[in-house]
Amino acid sequence: MSFTEAELAFLSEHDLGRMATLQPGGALQVSPVGFHYDTERGTIEVRGFNLAKSRKFKNIAENGRVAIVVDDRPSLDPPRVRCLEIRGRAEAVTGIDPEGHLDGSVIRIHPERIISFGIDQSDTEPHQLTANNRNVVPS
Repeated sequence: MSFTEAELAFLSEHDLGRMATLQPGGALQVSPVGFHYDTERGTIEVRGFNLAKSRKFKNIAENGRVAIVVDDRPSLDPPRVRCLEIRGRAEAVTGIDPEGHLDGSVIRIHPERIISFGIDQSDTEPHQLTANNRNVVPS
């Protein structure tokens, strides 16, 4: 399994992240995206309105590199930040049954590196938190 139990719970509580893709000229593009975790595939699934026509979808089709960040701030006193960054390989997939207003396309992210902060250490003092950085071993 790529994610810890706490990370899976965190992903199930959130449905909005920021995804970075690489454009043809080398510039990065960051976009807010809706997502869900596919438990069967172990992938992050990004969908959206007219997704197949978007620059982010075309970027993935061209080079397949991606990073997505999901984060929140559950407390201001004491200050608390939780963050999950997922880097990896992505596929631009078409022909999936459309849901509602969606076009039947999906960006499927296969995690290769996970950086987690503040998710597995809910009882730790804010300034004592450490990042959980790891590479994902392909199954």
